[in-house]
Amino acid sequence: MNKIELKRFLDEKASLYNQPSFIPNDPIAIPRSFSKLQDIEISGFFAATLGWGRRSMILSKCRQLMALMDDAPHDFMLHHTDDDLRRLQGFCHRTFNDTDLLYFVYFLSWYYKQHNSLEDAFLMGLQKGADTVEEGLVHFYKLFFSLPDAPDRTRKHVATPARNSACKRLNMYLRWMVRKDNKGVDFGLWNRISPAQLVCPCDVHVERVARSLRLITRKGSSWQTALELTGHLRSLDPHDPVRYDFALFGLGIEEGFGMP
Repeated sequence: MNKIELKRFLDEKASLYNQPSFIPNDPIAIPRSFSKLQDIEISGFFAATLGWGRRSMILSKCRQLMALMDDAPHDFMLHHTDDDLRRLQGFCHRTFNDTDLLYFVYFLSWYYKQHNSLEDAFLMGLQKGADTVEEGLVHFYKLFFSLPDAPDRTRKHVATPARNSACKRLNMYLRWMVRKDNKGVDFGLWNRISPAQLVCPCDVHVERVARSLRLITRKGSSWQTALELTGHLRSLDPHDPVRYDFALFGLGIEEGFGMP
């Protein structure tokens, strides 16, 4: 299909899947259960971090984790006791275990005692007028692992473009926090990062559909792959390219588009 046809097709699919009916079976359901800014940020960060595997298992594990924090994650970060931390021992989701979890809590506790919003952690490395959030993600990774005794094993759970990762989960998290529309899915709580700077989350479903539509030509999954995809999407909507994540993901997981 030509560019006009492609835009019409993806606009239609984005509208179809960017609806509240999308929420219950998606990890965004976890932060959607909170109303306080910091609770949304923290629960969303965990939901994005644990966001691989079967969606039903992701939701189950995230709800278990929030319950261990008394369903008040911000208060937990600021006021937890040693006994509270002991409750976290034994938590595991795939390769994310309690060693990783305790470091995440260590960082978030340290961070929220100094900052009101996690948005600052991404903004610190982002130059004014930057085309994408790339340098913000690079800085976030460095900041996240800047505390003493950061476990080497935990580094695999926070991606960075500096390692040529597609950064799917962090890009998904930023989509939730930054995108603004009236559809009721993404939060749009952060105002200092522009939706135009976002990079499309690139998982196996999105990548398969994007390759079928010739939005990706390079081989493999990498940061450059995510940038290539986002560049094509930006040519369709320069102000909000990542809204097409709904179309690509929905086509892939709901419709099996591009399957052999």
